[in-house]
Amino acid sequence: MAASPLVELHDVRLTRASVRLLLKRDDLIHPHLPGNKWRKLKHNLARAAKLEHDTLLTFGGAYSNHVRAVAAAGAHFGFQTVGVIRGEEHLPLNEVLTFATDCGMQLTYLDRTTYRAKNTRPVVEALREKFGRFYLLPEGGSNDLAVRGCAELPAEIDVPFDVICCPVGTGGTLAGIAAGLAPGQRALGISVLRGGEFLADDVARLQAAYGKTSSNWSISHDFHAGGYAKRNADLDAFIDDFANRHEMRLDWVYVAKMMFGVFTMVERGAFPQGSVIVAVVTGVMGPG
Repeated sequence: MAASPLVELHDVRLTRASVRLLLKRDDLIHPHLPGNKWRKLKHNLARAAKLEHDTLLTFGGAYSNHVRAVAAAGAHFGFQTVGVIRGEEHLPLNEVLTFATDCGMQLTYLDRTTYRAKNTRPVVEALREKFGRFYLLPEGGSNDLAVRGCAELPAEIDVPFDVICCPVGTGGTLAGIAAGLAPGQRALGISVLRGGEFLADDVARLQAAYGKTSSNWSISHDFHAGGYAKRNADLDAFIDDFANRHEMRLDWVYVAKMMFGVFTMVERGAFPQGSVIVAVVTGVMGPG
């Protein structure tokens, strides 16, 4: 896959604050493996192939873009795929799970109590008895190999910058980006979860697993708009305004919350004048 493009966003609010904002358009990497999904999967797919696995198994909710991406990757690279979905089956399948099954993914379901124990040996062994040998991808795809893939992102940016921002759901993308920064640069994560203070421990754990810890990152918890996959009037108004200004409609689950956070912080003077900010577009964006 080719490196994603870097484009500057021109906006009077940025000019007024004397800062520049560049978008790292990871949403354009691949139509079915966009954003951080490919970066998280690329080294895992190579490891699975090296270990001669023919099946990938992963976890997610019914609207998980990670599940969708794993299904697409399996179809593209010749792996069978299994998606372990949180909760009960609901028919007809939603768009995400329909796409996954169209790619050949086999779906199975765990009640929410069992799903919370998905990483325990009894649950994993029960899945192995049912599906045989498989390469296990964690929920959201975040592990040491995912961090490695995300750590490669900063080196693709050929413009000097001060801060790089990304939305945070599981911590893998932030952990990797921060690990790949040059001295003097810092990473800012915008949590999309309500009560996501635990994410700091997850980022630190993922960096430790990768083998490169750093203190050049932080997480803001002020822009979750009510919690994961939730939205409020302020976020909706920002999305509409952004679409009118820039003819791009932001993904409201992740990217819009990050951008809302960035612009709010710009207007509050959180970034010194002359700062160059990079915002990583980790999800699909549509026309305004």
